[in-house]
Amino acid sequence: MATTPQSPLGFFNTDSLLGEDDIAMRDTVRKYVESKIKPQLAGWYESASIPARELAKELGDLGVLGMHLEGYGCAGTSATAYGLACMELEAGDSGLRSLVSVQGSLAMFAIWKHGSEEQKNEWLPRMAAGDAIGCFGLTEPDFGSNPAGMRTRAKRDGTDWVLSGNKMWITNGSVADVAVVWAQTDEGIRGFVVPTDTPGFSAPEIKQKMSLRASVTSELVLDNVRLPDSAVLPGVTGLSGPLSCLNEARFGIVFGALGAARDCLETAIAYAGDREIFDKPLSGFQLTQAKIADMSLELGKGMLLALHLGRLKDAGTLDHRQVSLGKLNNTREAIAIARECRTILGAAGITLEFPIMRHANNLESVLTYEGTSEVHQLVIGQALTGQAAYR
Repeated sequence: MATTPQSPLGFFNTDSLLGEDDIAMRDTVRKYVESKIKPQLAGWYESASIPARELAKELGDLGVLGMHLEGYGCAGTSATAYGLACMELEAGDSGLRSLVSVQGSLAMFAIWKHGSEEQKNEWLPRMAAGDAIGCFGLTEPDFGSNPAGMRTRAKRDGTDWVLSGNKMWITNGSVADVAVVWAQTDEGIRGFVVPTDTPGFSAPEIKQKMSLRASVTSELVLDNVRLPDSAVLPGVTGLSGPLSCLNEARFGIVFGALGAARDCLETAIAYAGDREIFDKPLSGFQLTQAKIADMSLELGKGMLLALHLGRLKDAGTLDHRQVSLGKLNNTREAIAIARECRTILGAAGITLEFPIMRHANNLESVLTYEGTSEVHQLVIGQALTGQAAYR
């Protein structure tokens, strides 16, 4: 006997855990993604191009750039609302959420948290509006999980600084107006606010990607880039600076990965209901229902974890190791859901007519950026055992 189907997250009644403002923000972003973004994603993914500047302006008008920051033109929403926005953006595409994450949680947050008033006033209002795009230069070709080993160097020359080095896998790099670049100095690791039109700065785009194709990914080349002393982020010295920013971005991923998983699962359920096989819908077979039930369970558990972490963050009690729990679990389960959903669609699942393979390919990157699963396992392992196993 057929009954009215439940939606995967509706079955968990997670909306009952949300406030009106959180729901309003989520629904606003969802409407934007459904109407303006999803119809174009297959084309952007196939052509490996994205109208980043146009999108940045639209996202600024939507109020999601640096939305969880206070002042300087930022919306000042709850962390939970920011997470829900990330979920809806990534239900469109991980590249879209990456654009917003790098802009708000990395570049803007670095300036907001560690910058001078001059730096904040110069950049944050324009970045919140989408009139200026930012990128975040930490990862290097040989130093990803071990950023302390970075080779990019900043040396004093009179009252100036001179930066030399390379950064790799930098989202927004080729379209950015400003780069927050981290470098070794005689004082320790320092951050620098680098306008991208500064002589010696270049950002060649990385091509031939199989993942995050609807996203701008670049190398940053710093060839004796000369900056005034006012370019230094004055509020922090050491690795805690960039790591504080990465923790913000990871929080968004905890929610964002679930958006990709949800979109895959909703697509698979709809397809299975329409697809006739052996004279009845594919959704009427026990094996198909077992897959759908298991995936819905993991999606709902991931959502409950994300919302719990959001409430902790809003209360100011969230520990960075708890973010590692969320990032590890939700990215791991999201990519498993995407792969399982592909099996329900069969051959149709590999085409761009449906979003599943696109999400699965994107999640291969999400699984490893902002800390690989192995790194987060070791963060959690150290918390539980008291032993550092990084070396």
